Order: sequence, then C-alpha cells, then structure tokens
Amino acid sequence: MKGFIDDANYSVGLLDEGTNLGNVIDNYVYEHTLTGKNAFFVGDLGKIVKKHSQWQNVVAQIKPFYTVKCNSTPAVLEILAALGTGFACSSKNEMALVQELGVSPENIIYISPCKQVSQIKYAAKVGVNIMTCDNEIELKKIARNHPNAKVLLHIATEDNIGGEEGNMKFGTTLKNCRHLLECAKELDVQIIGVKFHVSSACKESQVYVHALSDARCVFDMAGEFGFTMNMLDIGGGFTGTEFQLEEVNHVISPLLDIYFPEGSGIKIISEPGSYYVSSAFTLAVNIIAKKVVENDKFSSGVEKTGSDEPAFMYYMNDGVYGSFASKLSEDLNTIPEVHKKYKEDEPLFTSSLWGPSCDELDQIVESCLLPELNVGDWLIFENMGADSFHEPSAFNDFQRPAIYYMMSFSDWYEMQDAGVTSDTMMKNFFFVPSCIQLSQEDSFSTEA
Repeated sequence: MKGFIDDANYSVGLLDEGTNLGNVIDNYVYEHTLTGKNAFFVGDLGKIVKKHSQWQNVVAQIKPFYTVKCNSTPAVLEILAALGTGFACSSKNEMALVQELGVSPENIIYISPCKQVSQIKYAAKVGVNIMTCDNEIELKKIARNHPNAKVLLHIATEDNIGGEEGNMKFGTTLKNCRHLLECAKELDVQIIGVKFHVSSACKESQVYVHALSDARCVFDMAGEFGFTMNMLDIGGGFTGTEFQLEEVNHVISPLLDIYFPEGSGIKIISEPGSYYVSSAFTLAVNIIAKKVVENDKFSSGVEKTGSDEPAFMYYMNDGVYGSFASKLSEDLNTIPEVHKKYKEDEPLFTSSLWGPSCDELDQIVESCLLPELNVGDWLIFENMGADSFHEPSAFNDFQRPAIYYMMSFSDWYEMQDAGVTSDTMMKNFFFVPSCIQLSQEDSFSTEA
C-alpha cells in the first residue's frame, strides 16, 4: 500500500481546473474497492496555504508556532516550514522531525507541561532553549538539565465551561507566579515571558481580556525580579474559521496595543494546530459489517423515524484505535457523508457508526439518519486533519490508512506568491490531468 503516514517521501498531485477534491476521492474509492477496501486520507495542501494567508491577513502581528502533535505528516511540516511558521513541539521526536527540515532552534518551542529529563537534555543539546513551565518541580528539572533555557511561565485561564475542567489542569495561578519567579531567581533560570491558552470550546471573549491582563501583571512582577521579558504566547484554540480568527483579533488587538505595544520589544506568538490542518484532510472509510436492531434501542441523538422501522449499526474499517482517536476525549467535529449516489426521496433510517474493534468505546457516531447501506459501501468524513495521525494501536491488527496529497494549480500559484520555493518540496509535485485515471504506480503518494 502506498502513502503511509510515516513516508519521508511523498508526492503531491497538481490538479487542473477540470479536477476537484471529489474527483480525487472518487478515483481512490474505485481503486481501493478493487485492491482491498482499506481506509484512506486525501490531503488538500492548498487549504494549508490558504489558512496561512488568512492568518497573515488577519493577525500578521502574531507569529504562528504550529503545534506539531496535531498532525506531524511530512508534507504538512514541510509546507509550514517553507511558509516560515515556527513549531511548538511536545517531545524529542517532534523536535527532531522539524530540525530535519532545516528549521532553526530559535523557531522551535518545547511546550510539554511534563517534561522527561532526557528530553530536556536533548533540547539543550540541539539548542532548543524556549520552553514552558507552570510549577516549581518542572522549574528545578529545567535548572538542572538545561543551563541555557529561556522559560515562558504558563498561566491558567478561566475558560472552565460546559462541564469541562478547561485549562486549570495546566497553568499556574497568578498568585503562584511570584513564588515561581523567586524560585527561578534562586535557580538562575531565565524567565523571558508568559504563555496562556484559551480552549477552542470557549465562547467567552472576556477570557482573553482576563488572560492578557494577568499576563501583563506577570510581566510587571518579573521586572521587579530583574528578568527581561520579551515574549508573549497566547496559545492555541483557533478553530480554523476566518470569523473566529477575526473575532479573537477584535478582542485582543486593542489590548495588545495597551499592554504589549509595538515597539516594546515584546514578540507575540501563538500555537495554532487544528486551525491549519483540520479542513485539509478528508477520510474515506469502508463499511465492513452491518447489524439490524430495533429502533427503540437508540436512546438519543436524532428524531426517531418510526418505532416499526428498523435501525442499523454499521461497522467501519477505522475507529478510535486509529484515525478517530480524538473521539475518546471530544465530540466528533464532522458529519459522515454517503459516497454512493442515492435518490432524494430514499428513506432514511436511524443509524450508528462503529469502529472495527467491537469495543464499546469504539463508537464514532451515536445516532444519525442515513439511507440503508451495504457492506462494501463508503462513508466520507471531512475535517479530519487534526489528531488523526498518531501511531495506531495494535488492537485488532489495525492498518494505517494511506494518504494521498493534492493541490490545485491556483493554490500552487498562491504558494509561489507566498514565497515557498523549497527545492525539496517542489520535487514532490506532478501534474494530474482533468480526466483522472491513476494507476497504483501513478498515485499521489510514494511507497513507504
């Protein structure tokens, strides 16, 4: 199978005006139906370029440091490196990945809240100096193992909403910051700034108001101890919509002008992750099993279609032990679409969607309305670019989906306009005519 997610080599199909994402998906559904019906991803790298242009247009004063753990596929990292983003890494492996692309240590921050000593030593060895910290124990580990560390104090925010714990799990209180600054002074650890993070689930813009006010307090506090503060990290939590980005900018821009004005020498950064990649990847899965159940077995979700009508449980060849791993901790941010054509007046049935493990945790969609499907039919899930590419579990001998990369010619030209001229990336592009008839050898990805 071509296009495994750990491919260091990959190809990107350049699509002319007569070809679109739907055509590409149709082609690979046909191909995979013939060759084993394994799940697969199609990644539209042009959407990442568009997201970067959107970021530059709306919040140009804030430098993005992409959160690598969100999606560390080679094409994503290489295109973001070529676009000039920084990288927020949580582990030694992530730091090594981006440094292999020629990213300088100054453009990498180490953001794990719970750092292994060996990984702190690795960061010191390769020159990754900027890291976050929210407690005294971590501060002492950094002091012992990284003499050149430049620390951002991670402060908590007040976005506890919807019954979630929010960010109080990580981040220190404003009250505790003075103690940490005292400890840093005693340990001779350099504090250079502040980080906070507002969850994407948070709808209260006032959280940013409080967080920026608290950050300014910490900056002033640090000045009393003689620290030179020059960096503010406003975290992630950006959903990917231009509206949300503009909404956040509308709130923070005047506050940044007041608390951290241009010319103050303070660099403003952020950690967007799903913002860049969520919409860029689409997942196609195959129905491998089907079960008919009584309609009243479905306790919630959608309106019943009638108690005398059957309901269906469909089992797919991907689940929470693979590409839907994030479903274990958060709601699915996508609606399944049926790939095959069906009539507008075709009856819809209450349905649930499950992964292949037969584990009760492996439920992808609790309840939705779908036409009756058969084993071998395909479902399409959009917005699957974030948190879908971790190393899969060995449970049930799960096979990792292939990834096929594409980009339209208009997006390719936009990428050139954005200054992406990486020779290593350019060699991966090839032209795909409007009538796609790709064989396995001509496919968008190269062998693992």
